[in-house]
Amino acid sequence: MTSFVAAAVQLRTGRDIAANVEAASDIIREAAKNGADYIQTPEMTHLLEASKPSLMEKVRPEEEDLGVRSFSALARDLGVFLHIGSLAIKAGETALANRAFLFAPDGAILARYDKIHMFDVDLPNGESWRESATYRPGRQSAVVDLPWLKLGMAVCYDVRFPAIFRTQARAGAQMLSAPAAFTRQTGIAHWHVLQRARAIENGAFLVSAAQGGKHEDGRETYGHSLIVAPWGEIIGERDNDEPGFVMAEIDPAKVEEARKRIPAIANEQAFELAEVTVPTEALT
Repeated sequence: MTSFVAAAVQLRTGRDIAANVEAASDIIREAAKNGADYIQTPEMTHLLEASKPSLMEKVRPEEEDLGVRSFSALARDLGVFLHIGSLAIKAGETALANRAFLFAPDGAILARYDKIHMFDVDLPNGESWRESATYRPGRQSAVVDLPWLKLGMAVCYDVRFPAIFRTQARAGAQMLSAPAAFTRQTGIAHWHVLQRARAIENGAFLVSAAQGGKHEDGRETYGHSLIVAPWGEIIGERDNDEPGFVMAEIDPAKVEEARKRIPAIANEQAFELAEVTVPTEALT
């Protein structure tokens, strides 16, 4: 198992798909020029649009999508593994998929992953999100063989659901991912701890490219794209919300080392839940 260089691309995606694809492609090219073998972009790489009517008007099925065509060609031109964190893809007349793509160096699509967990929340600052009103949740996780190791694919809000990552790790994933468009409010509170927790508990690398800054549709995202090592240390961070990229060396031997030190996956046991009812008189 040889080492390789991973890059996490940070974006500030707007409302114009063509402009967003061009902006993302420029940073991807720069990361490749600096030696990245695997390059990951954030969730919603080519469109962030809060208005559902405008969103539905702009998106296309996968076979017609500008981003899919462009990023396939870019992966081929650069000779890299290009992991597009997600694109808004039309999946029927009234529904979309929040779909990640992994392109091989020849431009072929190695894997797709539709985001499973929908971000339906009301935040204390008044922000309200109802992803399920627009997007159709996925039903299948994905683990992909890269030349160096196995990659587990997830998207953003999935990072709050450890079962996905544990299932991927048990299937052999040595590098996990959660490309995101985390809100600034939740990012400040939870971004770093969630990323490090998923890496530590699974003894795996975790790469999460992020959206950052104030977007054209009014939302504000946290940035701070991260690369975390299996022992939990942050080995790469874009320590702001500005577009750009961060790189780090990924040594698969570190996964084996961490899992030997803390064999949590091997030690895991099945269990049953016992529900205990306390007599009322015991509470008085």
